[in-house]
Amino acid sequence: MVHTDLPPSPWISRFAPLVRAPGPSDGHPRRALDVACGHGRHVRWLLEQGCHVTAVDRDAQALAVLPATHPHLTRLQADLENGPWPLPGQRFDVVVVTNYLWRPLLPTLVASVAPGGVLLYETFARGNETVGRPARVDFLLAPGELLRACEGLRVVAYEDGFLDAPARFVQRIAAVRELPHDPLAPPRYPL
Repeated sequence: MVHTDLPPSPWISRFAPLVRAPGPSDGHPRRALDVACGHGRHVRWLLEQGCHVTAVDRDAQALAVLPATHPHLTRLQADLENGPWPLPGQRFDVVVVTNYLWRPLLPTLVASVAPGGVLLYETFARGNETVGRPARVDFLLAPGELLRACEGLRVVAYEDGFLDAPARFVQRIAAVRELPHDPLAPPRYPL
């Protein structure tokens, strides 16, 4: 199976209901950001969900396999590790990051979540060096690191552990930037 044919991560699709649907009051489609999108398995999926997607990657060839003329897709080539953040001040209803870690970018990613929006993040954790790649500690989250990075967001779900197929250690989080709400009618975040 080539990378472009992979389904979305089960973590990403599981917590997609946290992304607010367009409401009668605003009618605007939801804005999504896929960071280090690669060949775009989540980009395609987000487009199918009706989102307007900004796909960011440093690899021009990976971006080239994304739909060239889709009216709701913005492809953006940027080196996130050696250049400035290409979307200063922009906020998104959903920020998706999978299999990518650049620690200096974590505060920017959290800040990019719009009020009422969600961060869906899944990447490798310490322990992965015993089962495969990545194996360098620079690319592996320390225990609880993703939780600490998301302070200020409401964590709806968090996991830190081992998966069998394929064998890997991961951390993943689904966290929302809460809107003000009535304490007698708290928001219901679907699990």
